[in-house]
Amino acid sequence: MSEMREAAMSSKAWPFEEARAVLKRYAKAPPKKGFVLFETGYGPSGLPHIGTFGEVLRTTMIQRAFEEISDIPTKLVCFSDDLDGMRKVPGNVPQQEMLAEHMHKPLTSVPDPFGEFESFGHHNNAMLRRFLDTFGFQYEFYSAREFYRAGHFDEILKLACERYDQVMAVMLKSLREERAATYSIFLPIHPETGRVLYVPMKNVDAVNHTVTFDDEDGKEWTLPVTGGNVKLQWKPDFGARWAALDVDFEMYGKEHATNTAIYDRICEILGGKKPNHFSYELFLDENGQKISKSSGNGISIDQWLTYASTESLSYFMYQKPKTAKRMHFDVIPKAVDEYHQQLRAYEGQDAKGRLNNPVWHIHGGDVPKSDMVVPFSMLLNLASVSSAEDKSQLWGFIQRYAPEASAENNPGMDAAAGHAVRYFNDFVKPHKVFRAPSDLEREALEELRDNLKVWDGGLDAEGLQTMVFAVGKERFDPLRDWFTALYEVLLGASQGPRFGGFIALYGVDETVQLIDDALAGKLLAA
Repeated sequence: MSEMREAAMSSKAWPFEEARAVLKRYAKAPPKKGFVLFETGYGPSGLPHIGTFGEVLRTTMIQRAFEEISDIPTKLVCFSDDLDGMRKVPGNVPQQEMLAEHMHKPLTSVPDPFGEFESFGHHNNAMLRRFLDTFGFQYEFYSAREFYRAGHFDEILKLACERYDQVMAVMLKSLREERAATYSIFLPIHPETGRVLYVPMKNVDAVNHTVTFDDEDGKEWTLPVTGGNVKLQWKPDFGARWAALDVDFEMYGKEHATNTAIYDRICEILGGKKPNHFSYELFLDENGQKISKSSGNGISIDQWLTYASTESLSYFMYQKPKTAKRMHFDVIPKAVDEYHQQLRAYEGQDAKGRLNNPVWHIHGGDVPKSDMVVPFSMLLNLASVSSAEDKSQLWGFIQRYAPEASAENNPGMDAAAGHAVRYFNDFVKPHKVFRAPSDLEREALEELRDNLKVWDGGLDAEGLQTMVFAVGKERFDPLRDWFTALYEVLLGASQGPRFGGFIALYGVDETVQLIDDALAGKLLAA
């Protein structure tokens, strides 16, 4: 056994813990289908969002971990429930009136309001695939419409007919009396209107595999459950899909957790083996409310990528998936800097340390080196004091501090500089509040300025930090009050960077001028 595989078998990183649990399914014999199947589901009633990204990313991390501990081939399937009926018109698409005329039709039978694809479902499926391809996910795409119509679910649907009472018994336990009175696991698709019907079954024929029902106008119909004439309600569909595809692993948000026993039992009734599953916590907005794509609170994929890299978002997604996390714009700088801290740490770690490092899971073991010569948080402070409107303004300071760095040789740094300027102008600048120094703070600032005027140590960040520390230590207890004063008086913020590093980056003469401006009240006036 290789060193990495041996370390992976004991790693406490959550993807490896989940991967080892999946491997136990095949402790006695490998899967008959020849591979381990990881699945992620998608409801194409709207455009893919940050939750979709997180679900596919985290599943991919577990798949990668599995591949590290086993030689059994794997496959990731993204399954789109595009045969689902359109129950409401999304508010963020054109042609609202046209769409309203097609309510309750399968999404793949609703015209595309954008006029680009065969249907609205096809449009959203294409957006999903483009979305997943942008981030480099390796997956196979399955469409419910194609699976039902091509007969891939026929055997499971026939079995659902034959074991109808057993499946219904599982479902009825979870339903209120009023709902249970008319409930059926089968949703017929009307032969004339094409609408998905939520009607009770008059008869389920276990021999001929047909269902009989009255439509909304009272007309009786008998349809075969095969060939795409009928689909399953969403909870039975979960379990049936697991059985039909022989799914080994699927994760979902905690809102599904209460239904897990239902999904599992239906899978078993229909002849399948329940998969391993993983329930993750939801994301919260700045007020602690659940993020909702319909209400638009929180932060979207596009918004995150306006201010930071994909990798920083992946890092944020990796952290504590079973803990609810506040996801607002102010988490971005910390995620960026911590991601690069982990990249730098990776180089010196042994096998065990590397497999516990988030960047191994983000990059699938092919971990790049960080080219960030300046932390993102420092770039924000630099943008602040220089009133930067363009990343080229930051590069002037960066190259004085690190002459070997360039936009060409440090593309990640270059992108981060652009992100920092946008982030500063959108989120930091509107909330900057300077204050005047107290008498004690003024005295300390004057001494720091005078020391900087005679400084001959070049851009030595550590030496400068020692000087800043010494000035504060003479006057402040606790010492953090001195650094708080520096941030609030000079930067207009309650928190800030390691100040010696900031001086080295911004420049000694420039910092002298900054202190003079603050003491003269110019920053406060501005």
